[in-house]
Amino acid sequence: MAEPRPYDLVLFGATGFTGGLTAEYLAAAAPEGCRWALAGRDRGRLAAVRSRLAEIDPRCADLPLLVADAADREALRKVAASARVVISTVGPYLRHGEPLVAACAESGTDYVDLTGEPEFVDRMYLRHHERAVASGARIVHACGFDSVPHDLGVLFTVEELLRRGGPLKQLTVEGFVRVGGTVSGGTFASALLAFSRPRAMAGAAKERRAAEPWPKGRRIHTPMGGVRRSVPARAWVVPMPAIDPQVVARSAAGLEEYGEEFGYTHYAAVKHLPVALGGIATVAGLALAAQLPPLRRLLGNLRKPGEGPSAEQRARNWFTVRFAARADDGRAVLTEVSGGDPGYQETAKMLAESALCLAYDELPALSGQLTTAVAMGRPLIDRLLKTGITFRVLDALPTTAPGR
Repeated sequence: MAEPRPYDLVLFGATGFTGGLTAEYLAAAAPEGCRWALAGRDRGRLAAVRSRLAEIDPRCADLPLLVADAADREALRKVAASARVVISTVGPYLRHGEPLVAACAESGTDYVDLTGEPEFVDRMYLRHHERAVASGARIVHACGFDSVPHDLGVLFTVEELLRRGGPLKQLTVEGFVRVGGTVSGGTFASALLAFSRPRAMAGAAKERRAAEPWPKGRRIHTPMGGVRRSVPARAWVVPMPAIDPQVVARSAAGLEEYGEEFGYTHYAAVKHLPVALGGIATVAGLALAAQLPPLRRLLGNLRKPGEGPSAEQRARNWFTVRFAARADDGRAVLTEVSGGDPGYQETAKMLAESALCLAYDELPALSGQLTTAVAMGRPLIDRLLKTGITFRVLDALPTTAPGR
């Protein structure tokens, strides 16, 4: 019988901005008896985080500190082997993330992160999924605003449709995202890196489709959609280039209750058409600038990883994601997921609760690279409901646009 591991959770990257928020959340929310530790490359900075946490809960003054660099494979192997679940907040993940994923897959350690980088997720599947299956590790990417509200929001919507009738055959879902807040430095850096590697990203996606085809007899698709006025959103909607449709599609592949044919389209929702068109132009400009190293470096200096807004600013931020679903038998439903500051506060909460869910909840006996809906599903929804994130059914079309 294997020796018990000394830690239930290890937070790697605790000295970063979002890592620090995740640590603060765990200090307040980790259950009695939770054995957890902070990990990073600088003991002095880790000690400073620990001192800050001790002000939230004096017991945190004794939190263990594990020193490991993101590139030190042997140190990361020891970290992974010491924990039941590892949380990683060290991005951009394409640059810094793989060694820890590899260590967890090898050690049979559950892993969560907050990446929104499609190429990283695809390459980690290609390189480490089979080893994770063999070791029993659950590798769950995108456990922050990318892509928990969208992935679990679609699952919540499917559950509501099933409650209203029998099994689904054909289902179409549209997701409409509105946010009031700022993009995190880490998210911005990850986006610039992704924009600079369109061929590599497309190549990784193609390789993964070949290695992990859709289940036989089922059709799953994520059409891009176009600019239009949406009645369910009560807003102008534009296609939103994000990892979320990819995650939702993989959940649909892993959950038969989504139906034989499932489609998901992802939009940003805005009140005014000029704002929508300006958003498209901005994204196109960033994608073009990211191809040129001098411009990419200049843009990267505007918002660096590890930086973020004040507590007062975060308190003003919010998000909503509205889902309009229609089945071929006429069943239809409108649902919504909403919460506070998406880029930082709620992301830290979602990430921490995902790790706690893996550590403590009764979940399906699965392993390998999984999505939040497949790995955790309803237990994670229930956890988030208790934290103040809202999942609700809108029985009629609302009279206002999503948002505040």
